[in-house]
Amino acid sequence: MDYAKARRHMVDSQILPNRVTDPRIIEAMENLPRESFVPDERKGVAYVDEAIPVGNGRHLMEPMIVARLLQTAEPNDDDVALVVGSSTGYTAAVLAKMTSAVVVVESDPDLAAQASATLSDLGIDNVAVMDGLLSDGYPKQAPYDLIIFDGSVAQVPDSIRQQLAEGGRLVAVVGGQGQGLMGSAVVMSNFHGALSERAVFEVGTPPLPGFEQAQVFSF
Repeated sequence: MDYAKARRHMVDSQILPNRVTDPRIIEAMENLPRESFVPDERKGVAYVDEAIPVGNGRHLMEPMIVARLLQTAEPNDDDVALVVGSSTGYTAAVLAKMTSAVVVVESDPDLAAQASATLSDLGIDNVAVMDGLLSDGYPKQAPYDLIIFDGSVAQVPDSIRQQLAEGGRLVAVVGGQGQGLMGSAVVMSNFHGALSERAVFEVGTPPLPGFEQAQVFSF
């Protein structure tokens, strides 16, 4: 399979038509080998417009969603970023091309090890993959200029909101936790300790573990 051609087609058919205009995102996604982040048996579908299972119930988000979330986050060269639940590391790898440093918190040790190995093989040396509960974020390195959730969540915990630096941005797909349900991509901004929030676009993507909607019982 000609992966370079597949990447170009992904950009032309999925990224550019969805109002992604940041040349850094376009260049990173056109050159980063997404096939390196999926199991061998799925390399042939690494560039399709859907979430890719990578094992243990986890997925890589759709390329279009990764691109639009990153564009919404407006990464800067000197940003320190946190990726919550990056599974095999693709979103973190794209983000690493546009920021100073990326911290990944990943609760699945097998996926964390795979992410570290792949990033090392690709020579991406400004990403640190840390083991930990996704719902805790990674407060040891906080605050972060940018936080991105690599999957959908029922809501963003206050504990992770508090890890956002002054002037920082947090992006996530919130809601849409059921099969076929749509959520909203939202951006939160921190100004003088107050967080504003706005919805940017509607989209659905597989959920991250530990962020499910709490069940409510009625009597």
